[in-house]
Amino acid sequence: MRYLKPAILGALWLGVLVYVVWAGASAHRVRRAQQIRALEIEVVDSTSQGYLVTGPQVRRWISQSGIGTVGTAVDEVDLTAIERLIARNGFVERVSAYIADPGVLRVKILPREPLLRLLTDGMNGYVTSKGYVFAAPRASSLYVPVVTGSYRPPFPPDYVGDVRAHVDERLRQIDERIAELERSKVPVYRREQMYEQEYQAIRRQYLKRRWWRGESAEAFDRRVGTLLEKKAQARRTWRYRTRVIRAELERIDNEQQAERRKQKKLEKSYEDFMKLLTFVETVEDDDFWRSEVVQITAYTTPSGALEVELTPRSGQYTILFGRLEEVERKFDKLLRFYRNGLSTLGWDAYRTIDIRYDNQVVCKK
Repeated sequence: MRYLKPAILGALWLGVLVYVVWAGASAHRVRRAQQIRALEIEVVDSTSQGYLVTGPQVRRWISQSGIGTVGTAVDEVDLTAIERLIARNGFVERVSAYIADPGVLRVKILPREPLLRLLTDGMNGYVTSKGYVFAAPRASSLYVPVVTGSYRPPFPPDYVGDVRAHVDERLRQIDERIAELERSKVPVYRREQMYEQEYQAIRRQYLKRRWWRGESAEAFDRRVGTLLEKKAQARRTWRYRTRVIRAELERIDNEQQAERRKQKKLEKSYEDFMKLLTFVETVEDDDFWRSEVVQITAYTTPSGALEVELTPRSGQYTILFGRLEEVERKFDKLLRFYRNGLSTLGWDAYRTIDIRYDNQVVCKK
C-alpha cells in the first residue's frame, strides 16, 4: 500500500506524457498534410499619405523569390525568409508573417511614414521625422513636402538607414584617425630623443693634453680644433634634425586639426538636417502654411550654413527665409506682412520677400 499511490501517480503522468507526444505527432501530421490555401497581405496605413508599397507588389516579390506559399505544406513555408525578403526594403519598418487557421498565410506590413522627400544634390529619397532615410521606391505615390536645391545632407546619396547612426559611425572613424595620427607621433618623439642624446654626448666630450706621451702644445691644439669642428657640425646637424622633427609634428598636428574640423562640420550638418525636419513639421502642423508653402528650396551657404527659400501658392514671388532659427517669429512676421502689406499692395507687387532680418521685411520688385 505504501508504494501504490506513487505508482498510480507515475502511471498517470506517464499517460499524460504519452498523450502529449501522440497529440503533438498527430498535429504535426495534420499540419504536414495541410496546405496553404490563401495568401493575405495587409499594408497598414498605406493610404494615409499615398502609398509606398501595395499588396500586389508584395505578391510579386514573393512570387519572384521562389518562396513557396499557396499549395505548399504549412510546415514547409519559410516565414523567416518571407519577412527578410520584405524587410530588406528600407521603407518597411516592420513585417510579420504567420499562418492562421485554416491554412491562411498572412503577411502584415507597417511601412515607414515619411515626413518629406529630398531631391537635393543627387539625393532622391524619403526622410521620416526621426531621421531615417530610404530610397524612393519605384511607382510610389506619396503626398509629402518636397525639398529641392543644392543642399548637401550629412550622408551620401545612396545611404539607407538612421542618419544619427551614420553620423556616429563617421565620428567614430574620425576619432580612430585622430588616435592613429597621435600614435604616429611616438616614433618621431623617439627619433627626437635619440638625436638629442647623440648631440649631448658629443657636447660633453673634452680633451686633456697627453703629457705622458710627450704631446706637444701644437698637437694638442690640433686635436682641440678637430673636436670643436666636430661639435659645430653636430650642432648644425642637430638643429637641422630638430627642424625636420618639428615640421613633421606640425604636419601631424595640422592633420589632427583638420579631422577635428571635420567632426565639427559633421555635427553642425546633422544639427541643420534635424532643424530642416523640425521646420517641415512646423509647416505641416499649421493648416495655413501647409496650404501656402508649395515648395521648399534648401541650399548650403559658402560658410556651411543651411538656408531655405519658400515658394508660396498665393503669388509669383520667392520668400527668402534664411537660416532655420526663430522659425515661429519669422512666420508671424510674414503673416503680418501678408495681412497688412500684400493684401493692400497686391500679391504680385514684389519678386522677392526677404524675412531674414530682425524686425523688418525687405521686398524687391
